[in-house]
Amino acid sequence: MSESKGISLRTKRKAGRPAISAPQQISGPIPQAVSAPRSTGKSSFESPQARQQARPPPSGKTSDLVKRRYSTRFNNLPTDFDASAPPIPSLPSLPAQYAPSNDRGRAPSPGRGPGLTVDIKALRDPTLRADKYIAGLLGNASEQELDEYQQSLKKMRNRTSIDLQQNVYQNRTQFIKISKEAEKLKGELRALRNLMSELKTNTTALRSASSQGSGNDGFDSGFPSTLSKRDKRSSVADRTAMWNSQLQALWKNVEGSQKFLPSLPGRHVVQNAGLWIELDGATWKSRRAMQIFLLNDHLLVASRKKRKVEGSAADQRQAPSKLVADRCWPLLDIEILDLAGTSDSSSSRHKVADAITIRGVGQESFTYKTEKSGDNDKQSLMMNFRRMVEELRKGLRSELESNNKAKETINYFASRDPGLLKKTELLETLTDIKDMLIEVDGKQQNLRWVESQVDELDIDIALQQFDDAVQRVDKLNALARGLKSNAVAQDFISFKADERATKLAGLITRELVDTHNEPKKTKRNVSWLARLGFEDRAREAYLEARGNTIHKRSRQCIFEGNLHQYIWELSFVYFTIIRNTVSTFQTCFPPLLMSACVKWAKEQVDDFNTILARQLSSTERDGPVWTECMNQAREHAKMLSGVGLDFKSLIGRDPLMDQNGNGIQGLGIA
Repeated sequence: MSESKGISLRTKRKAGRPAISAPQQISGPIPQAVSAPRSTGKSSFESPQARQQARPPPSGKTSDLVKRRYSTRFNNLPTDFDASAPPIPSLPSLPAQYAPSNDRGRAPSPGRGPGLTVDIKALRDPTLRADKYIAGLLGNASEQELDEYQQSLKKMRNRTSIDLQQNVYQNRTQFIKISKEAEKLKGELRALRNLMSELKTNTTALRSASSQGSGNDGFDSGFPSTLSKRDKRSSVADRTAMWNSQLQALWKNVEGSQKFLPSLPGRHVVQNAGLWIELDGATWKSRRAMQIFLLNDHLLVASRKKRKVEGSAADQRQAPSKLVADRCWPLLDIEILDLAGTSDSSSSRHKVADAITIRGVGQESFTYKTEKSGDNDKQSLMMNFRRMVEELRKGLRSELESNNKAKETINYFASRDPGLLKKTELLETLTDIKDMLIEVDGKQQNLRWVESQVDELDIDIALQQFDDAVQRVDKLNALARGLKSNAVAQDFISFKADERATKLAGLITRELVDTHNEPKKTKRNVSWLARLGFEDRAREAYLEARGNTIHKRSRQCIFEGNLHQYIWELSFVYFTIIRNTVSTFQTCFPPLLMSACVKWAKEQVDDFNTILARQLSSTERDGPVWTECMNQAREHAKMLSGVGLDFKSLIGRDPLMDQNGNGIQGLGIA
């Protein structure tokens, strides 16, 4: 029965369940040989060893399982464990400089790690305090790290300087381009405004002429009632003819009007305002009959007078009237006030309802009232007067703008090239040629285009791009030569090109002097100066630089007691440099200028003879030392035969022997 249930290690106890006692502290390891004492009470646990000794030894398979279970041990301490040893010491705290930073928004300080790096964000901070930043960054840095950091700052400064320079050039190029576009747009708008103004003037003249076709009393004969087809045309010639006919009719019908209104270009009659009555300004009583004419620049008031009829029996009241010019004002010197609504009482308001006041510059005023109440003469006169005044003011503004523009043009060119102030005639014509067009490669360009080319040339000169600059100067000179029919534009462009060519030649000449010992660069610089027309300056600068080199190298030869050695060094320096100079001169300059190089070489040989005579003055003439030194000098002079010069006969000759050229008899060209 027991075998069918299986093997169990648990035993059924009849006694009660044991009580768990409180935990006991163990100060050391449990000895292996001595078993733990058994508790006398039933409420404590028994150790496995004691329990094993108390039980009878099992047998069979159950005994093996029990042995295997109790033979397993957990958490066994090593045999060499010393319970009395001190505890493990705690780790020391890190120094403040190696402590991790809590500032996550800022990059780690380069001074704390291996190598220093430049923090661009920190340097761009406008509130950066440099002293504190450097003290915190480089406080513990080594000398090598300081040098590396300094080199990094220099590299960043150079890179920033290059970027800034490129930005300046780019911004200047963009500014010049935008200025050109703005000037072009300004010219187009000005042309459009002129066209619109002309269209408005033509339509206004036609409208006023058509409205005056019927005319008014006493003036019908002067103006035709209807316009012909020729008068209805909008051409300038027909409009001028119509204005002239209207002005002549005014002179014919208004006596004395020609004295006030002589014939001027563009003067014409705008409106015949009809019949008016002059009123007394104090009593509002009628004084005399008047008629008002409005022109484009003046206001004419004519009085109506009765013509004298021959014979005493004739009725003077039936006599025809005539118009006599009484007053005439420029439109800009007067103002017209409408008196309607200015009076308080109803009676006074009724009297001046159709009246106006003309007030002049001297505060003198005249009051006029329309003869027929309810007519539109007053309103049309007020409207046309305001319109004409506005057109006159616009004309004055446009004239002022044109004058200012002329001055601006002169100031513009003069400020860009102060040398123009010396050319008075050319400066005075700049106003007339500011819109002049010239043909460039089949296209029409103005002088502002020439200024843009000059700007590009100035940029090339500033950047020392000599090849491009010389090409632009050649282009401007070719353009000026092609403008034979336009002398003013030709002089202007030639002046610009010559001024820039002089400045460019100065820079190239300086580079020629600095690189005279390099044949390739010398040939290139001489060719540029020849294209600019400064070949003589190139020749003089090159030969002068080579002469200075000979003097410099000869002074480096030191006399240390050995006269033969000193003469050898001196002659070698002189004739070697002369040979190289003549060889380079023959390559860079045309053969026609070779005489200048030969003259220069003769002068250098004379200088050598002067030094040679001074050094050999203490030796016996034709002695062994004298002869040896002279032979050595003549031997070195043979180097010039390779470049076509034979100066052997000049060695040892007194340079002051013949001042008239007789001392050059030994000079020969092979």
